[in-house]
Amino acid sequence: MKRILLISAALSSMLFAKTVNFDTVLKESLNNNLELKAKKLNIDKAKADLKKAQSYDWGKLIFSEQISRTNNPLYVFGMKLGSREATFGDFGFSSFLGGVGQVLNYSSNFTQFKNQMTNPAMASQLLNTAPKDLNYPDARTNFETKFVYEVPIFTGFKLKYAKEMAKLQVLANKYKYENDKNKLAIEVLKAYNGAVAAKYFIKALKKAKETTSSFVKMINDFLNVGMATETDLLQAKKRDSEVDSMLIEAKNKYALALSYLRFLSGDDEISNVGDFKVIVSPNQSLEELKKIALKNRNDLKWMQKNVETMQRKVKMDSSSKYPVIGAHLEYGWNDNRLNNISADKDYYLGAVGLKYTIFDNSEKAKIEKSKIEALQTAYYYKYMKKGIALQVEQKYLNLKAKAAELKNKVINKDLAEEILKKYTYMYKQGMINMTILLMKEAEARKARAELIKAKYDESLAAAELKAALGDLVKESK
Repeated sequence: MKRILLISAALSSMLFAKTVNFDTVLKESLNNNLELKAKKLNIDKAKADLKKAQSYDWGKLIFSEQISRTNNPLYVFGMKLGSREATFGDFGFSSFLGGVGQVLNYSSNFTQFKNQMTNPAMASQLLNTAPKDLNYPDARTNFETKFVYEVPIFTGFKLKYAKEMAKLQVLANKYKYENDKNKLAIEVLKAYNGAVAAKYFIKALKKAKETTSSFVKMINDFLNVGMATETDLLQAKKRDSEVDSMLIEAKNKYALALSYLRFLSGDDEISNVGDFKVIVSPNQSLEELKKIALKNRNDLKWMQKNVETMQRKVKMDSSSKYPVIGAHLEYGWNDNRLNNISADKDYYLGAVGLKYTIFDNSEKAKIEKSKIEALQTAYYYKYMKKGIALQVEQKYLNLKAKAAELKNKVINKDLAEEILKKYTYMYKQGMINMTILLMKEAEARKARAELIKAKYDESLAAAELKAALGDLVKESK
């Protein structure tokens, strides 16, 4: 039963285990990485800004419904006038006519009426009468329905340059996203090859464990026939235990490396990795590689678009010296009923406005600041070009050094392995003591570890050169 359970567990682990190579995990990372997805949204934000800039060409159409109730004489009279309902009574003519009627009653003939009306005192009394209907109107509810269309006719080329800036930023953010993919690719390669190196460290330590365990067994056998001492056995057991500790640490580092790889790729099923990802070293000269980098690097293209954007900004800010012309069109209805859409209640308004700034020192300062920012961005662009050339040279020289170092470590590892075999034979013949043999075992173990690290360093150096050329993602497709 125990055996069946063990077999079942082994089969289960095989079924759910997932071994990936670099190209697979990079593809998953480019598709699943949440940080990269968040950065990609900068392109959509730039596109939204472009749509916003383009939308100004069409102006804006606004519908509004305003409901108000008041007894304020000014507003009530305006509401009635807006709905074409104002009468002479709304002006307070009833109060005026009342006074005129009294004069007429006291006049026996037209001549007397005329004299009374032209009398300055009577005229003053009539004109100074405060009309109640005008000053104290009944409260009124007004429903104002209208459509307003506003459109810029000429903005001094501001809209033109705003749209050009927005288009440039869409391109800039696309280049930036491609550069972010390149950065993620190098991070994934570090994580992947780091996991591979950790796996090889485990393999190397298992081999060291076989060696130290064989030492313990050999000394036990020698001890039984008087060819070894208790000290030799204790030294061998101590070294065997030290290798156990190293093996535990190596397995933990491998588990951590896989965990980071799962984090980058968004694939929680990764449980193993294949072999080192080896990037083919370019065969071009250093100067040719610099030219390739300056042509391919997306971060440089991003900066170039920023330079062009700032140049357009200077032109946009300089547009303040031109007049701004806009149109305002309005059509609506006013009435004291909600259903106010009626031919005799409607109105229209058309207006064209011009605004021209004759003098404003703040605009001059704004233009000057834009010119400084444009020049600053241009300097950053030139600085980046020089920095890329330097980076390519550094990565190129580093790759050459790491490749030479790897060849040396291969030779050192083979020699250390051979020396350990010979010293093991010499110990068996009683020619050396256990301390010297354990020293040679440590040297062999160190040579294996250095070879693994040299392979990792060389692969990373090749990848970093490819990344400096802007070709790492392209290389892995």
